[in-house]
Amino acid sequence: MPESIRRRAREEREEAAPHGRRTEGPGHDGVIFRKGFASLTELALSGVQVTACAVDLESGRVLFSVDDHLSVPTASIGKVLLLIEVAARITSRDGGRAAAAYRGSAGDRAVPGPEALSILNRTPADTVGDSGLWQHLHVPALPVADLAALVGATSDNLATNVLLRRIGLDAVRARGESLGLRRTLLLDIVREERGPDDAPQLSVGSARELANLFRRLERGEVVDEATSALVRGWLSLNTDLSMVGGAFGLDPLAHGSADHGIALVNKTGTDAGVRSEAGFVIGPSAGVAYAATMRFNDTGVSARLAVLEAMHTLGADFLEYIY
Repeated sequence: MPESIRRRAREEREEAAPHGRRTEGPGHDGVIFRKGFASLTELALSGVQVTACAVDLESGRVLFSVDDHLSVPTASIGKVLLLIEVAARITSRDGGRAAAAYRGSAGDRAVPGPEALSILNRTPADTVGDSGLWQHLHVPALPVADLAALVGATSDNLATNVLLRRIGLDAVRARGESLGLRRTLLLDIVREERGPDDAPQLSVGSARELANLFRRLERGEVVDEATSALVRGWLSLNTDLSMVGGAFGLDPLAHGSADHGIALVNKTGTDAGVRSEAGFVIGPSAGVAYAATMRFNDTGVSARLAVLEAMHTLGADFLEYIY
C-alpha cells in the first residue's frame, strides 16, 4: 500500500476519534486515565458517540474530557434535577430537618418535617413500566420523601411521574437554569411510548455540566448544604452499579457509607442505545466528579457489553486516581 494511502487512512481514523484530553498529574506516573481514554477512543472509532468529563473534587481541575460540551440524550439522569427541586422545597419549608434525617444513623435520625411527609397518590395517568419498585407494590400513596428515595434507589418511573405532577416540569427547568445549567434538562415525564407531539427524549445533558453539578452536590453548593445533603442521601441509595460504578467493588444494595475508604454517590440512565452515568467517588487520596454517556447501535449484546466494559474501564482509572 502506498504511503500516501496509509497516511490518509490514519488521518481518517484520527478524525473519527473523539476530541478529548487527559491531564498529567503529580503522583500518578504521568498521564492518568490512559486505559479509559484508549477504551473510549476504540468505542468512538467503532461508531459509538462518546461524551465524558471528570474533575477533581477538591480543585475543580478538569482531569479528563471527551466532547464534554455536547448536549446528548441521558435517559434518566435528568431525574437528578427533579430531586434537587423536591429537596429545595422540603428544606425551605421544613427548615432542613429532612436533610438531617439522611445524615444521621438509623438509630438517631431526625423526624422529617411536614413537606417531606406530604402524601401523594398515584393515578392511572402516572402509570409507566420499566424501572422502579412502586409499580410492584400495593400501597397506593407514599410521602414525598419516600418517592424521592425510590427515584434515587431504583430510578422509579412511577414515583418520578407522581412527583412531576406535584412539582411541574416548569419548576424543574427553572431550578436547572438557576443552577447555571444550559445543556442539561429534564424534558418530559416518563412515557411508555413517545409520540410526535412529545419530547423525543426524557432528558439531555452535557458531561461537563453534569460532572460539575455533582462536584457542587458533594461540596454542598447546590442551592445550599441542606438541599445538597438530601439529594446526596437519596442518590446514595442507587442500586445500579452496572456502569462506571461497577469498578469500585461496592455492594450495590448497601453503599451508603464508605467501604474500604470508598464513597460513591451516582445516578445512571438507561435507554435503547444509551448508557449514561454521573456521580462522584471519594477515596483515601482524592475524589472525582464525573459524567459519561454512550450512544450506540444497540442491535446485539456484543455492542452493549463493549460499552459497559469501556465504562467499567473508566471507573477503574478513577479508582486508581482516588487511591
